[in-house]
Amino acid sequence: MDKHIQAPITKEVSESLRAGDYIYITGTIYTARDAAHKRMDETLARGETLPINIEGQAIYYMGPSPAREGRPIGSAGPTTSSRMDKYAPKLLDMGLAAMIGKGKRSKEVMDAIIRNKSVYLAAVGGAGALLSKCIKSSEVVAYEDLGTEAIRKLEVVDFPVIVVADCVGNNLYETAIKEYQKI
Repeated sequence: MDKHIQAPITKEVSESLRAGDYIYITGTIYTARDAAHKRMDETLARGETLPINIEGQAIYYMGPSPAREGRPIGSAGPTTSSRMDKYAPKLLDMGLAAMIGKGKRSKEVMDAIIRNKSVYLAAVGGAGALLSKCIKSSEVVAYEDLGTEAIRKLEVVDFPVIVVADCVGNNLYETAIKEYQKI
């Protein structure tokens, strides 16, 4: 089913999404990859506040290429999500509503998705140039010294993703394999 949603994402919306839904996000999302997640984890370990309020937010696992003239961002494709698996459960427990990336997630992340009524969304790998057309603005908001791995605030319009894992335990990567095996 196709759904158009606003970001930040309310609990009501995240609870309504199901694995296999095609979603078009409009609003504010943030980017963060390995280095930013590590730094956020170190910040929390010191008892300090994160540089962004993650309550209800979506984090896109992406490091953009440089923007061409007249564009807010360069190619903006997803990176492999499993690299953030050791950090994701803590962020989900703090209110993170959605993660956008590609690839499978660990059992700990899947359990945290269910526990927190969150979702894991997949963006199409290899389509970074097309995805960048949905990004209307990009602003570094934290960890500028990390370059492409800095946390960015993105304003997106109809950013296309697919729900992979939902809050009731459905996992598209598992169900799709089973469906394919029936053929």
